[in-house]
Amino acid sequence: MFIRGFSSNIIRYRPLMFYNRYPYLAFHFSTLEFALDPTNKNSNDESHVLNQLSDILPISIRNPSSVTSPGKQLEIRAADEFLPPEDKLRGIFLQKLRGESATFRALSGVGVELNEEVFAKVLNKGNLSGGKIIAFFNWAMKQPNLSEGIGTCNLVLKALGRRKFFAHMMEMLKDMGNRGMSPNSETLSIVMDSYLRAHQVSKATIFFGELDKYGLKCDEETLSVALSSLSQRSHVGTACLLFNKMREKVQCDCSMYNIIIGGLSKFGRVSEVEKFLQMMIDDGVEPDFVTYSYVIEGFGRAGRFDDAVKIFKCLEEKGSEMSIEVYNAMIFNCIANSDVDEALKYYEGMQSNCLDPNMDTYVRIISFLLKSRRVSDAIEMFDDMLVRGIIPHTGILTEFIRPLCSYGPPYAALLVYKKATKAGCRISITAYKLLLLRLSRFGKCGMLLSVWDEMQESGYASDMQVYEYIINGLCNTGQLETAVQVMEECLRKGFFPGKIICSKLNNKLMDSNKVEMAYKLFLKLRKARVSENAQSYWRAKGWHF
Repeated sequence: MFIRGFSSNIIRYRPLMFYNRYPYLAFHFSTLEFALDPTNKNSNDESHVLNQLSDILPISIRNPSSVTSPGKQLEIRAADEFLPPEDKLRGIFLQKLRGESATFRALSGVGVELNEEVFAKVLNKGNLSGGKIIAFFNWAMKQPNLSEGIGTCNLVLKALGRRKFFAHMMEMLKDMGNRGMSPNSETLSIVMDSYLRAHQVSKATIFFGELDKYGLKCDEETLSVALSSLSQRSHVGTACLLFNKMREKVQCDCSMYNIIIGGLSKFGRVSEVEKFLQMMIDDGVEPDFVTYSYVIEGFGRAGRFDDAVKIFKCLEEKGSEMSIEVYNAMIFNCIANSDVDEALKYYEGMQSNCLDPNMDTYVRIISFLLKSRRVSDAIEMFDDMLVRGIIPHTGILTEFIRPLCSYGPPYAALLVYKKATKAGCRISITAYKLLLLRLSRFGKCGMLLSVWDEMQESGYASDMQVYEYIINGLCNTGQLETAVQVMEECLRKGFFPGKIICSKLNNKLMDSNKVEMAYKLFLKLRKARVSENAQSYWRAKGWHF
C-alpha cells in the first residue's frame, strides 16, 4: 500500500520534478497577480503535504506568501514586459475567468493605455472567439481614450465577419441601434462582404432586403454598395438579378451600369454585356469611357480582338477625347493575346494624345515583359515609371523582383532594388529574402551582406530563413569563420537552423581542417537543440511562454 501511494504521489507531482530538473522552464509568467489568502485552511493543508513530500522527493517548495511580496510582484510583471500592448490584452482571454466583471477587472489591471490603434490590433490578430470580442468591445467602450463611434463598431463587425461569427455580428448590429448609432454604407459593405466571403450569398441578399430593420434605406448609395460587393466577389449573376429587381424602385445611374458591365466583362460574357449596354441606352443613361473600357476588355477576354479594335477606332472617329481606361483596356487585350509590341504601340499612342499612363498601365506592361524575359525593356519601362513620379507599392515591387530572382544572374534584380530604394519605395521582407536567396546561390557575399545590413536598417528582424541564406552564401565562398559567427548569432537569438545548413557548415569546417572550431560549434548546436526540443515540447502541450 505504501509503495502504491508513493508511486501515485510521484505521478501526481511529476510536473514539479520536471521543472526542478529543467530550471529554465520554471519561470513566472502572469498578466495578473492573484492574492493568496494565508488564512485559508486548504492552502495550509496543501503546504503541509508538500513539506512532507519534500523530505522524501527532491522537490523545491516555494512559500506561497512570498508571491505577494513587492519584489515578487515586480518580478512577475517584468516577465511580460516584452509583450506588445495588444498581446497583453489578448492574453487575458487565455485565462478562464468567470463572469464579465472578472474579465473587466483583469483587462483594467493590465495597465495598457487603450487607443484606436491598439484596439484595432487586438481585433485583427489572434483567434478570439465571438463572445470574447464582444466582451472586449464592451470593456473598451468604457475607456476614456477610445471614441464611441460608428468607425469603432465597424472594426468589431469586420473582425466578427472575418472569423465567420455571424450570430455575434448580427447581435452587434442590433446593439448599435440600441446605442443610438446608425449604420452607414461602410457597415453595409462589411456585412455583405462577410457573408459573400463565406459563400453565403442568400444571406447577403436577405440582409439587403431587410435594411429597414437596421436603420438603413434602400437608395442609390446602398444599391451601389451591394452591387459592388457582389461583383467583386464574382457573384455577377446575383448582382444582375438584384439590379433588375431594384431597377424600377431606384433610379439607376451610369456608375451602377458600369458595375454590372464591369463584372460581366471579367468573365467575357459579351452577350450579356451588349444586353445591359442596350438597356443603358434605352433608359437614357449615356455611356462614358469607363463603360467602353469594360466593353473592350470583355471582347478581349472572349477572344474577339477584332471587335475590340473596331470599338476603339469608332471612338477615335467620333473625335471625342480618349481616356486612360480605354487605352489600358486595349493594352490588356494585346497582352492577353501575347502581342507586347502592339501593346507598346498603344502605350505610345496614349502619350501622343497627352494622356499620362497610370500605375495599372505600367504594372501590366512590366509584368508581361518580365514574364517574357525582356529584362532590358522592363527596366527601361520601370525607369520611365519612376521619372513620372509613380511609386510602386510594396506588393507590386515584390512581384517585379520575384521573376528576376528566378532566372539569370541577380544583377537585374539588384538594379531594380537600388532604383526603387533611391526613389523612396519600401521593400517588403519577402523581396529581401528573394534577393538574399539569389545572392547566396551565386556566392555574391559582398552584395549579400550589404543587402542584409540594409534590410536590418529598414526595421526588419532576421528570422531563421535569412540566417540560413547568409550562412549558405558564406559557405559557398569559403568564408567559414564569418559563417560560424553568423551561426552563433542565430543561436543566441533563439533560432535553430535546419539540418542541411548545419551539416554543410560542419563538413566545410572539417574539410578545411578546422576541427576545433567544428567541435565548439557542435557543442553549441547540441545545447541549442535541447532548448529547441524543450520549446517544441511545451508548445505542443499548449504552454506558450
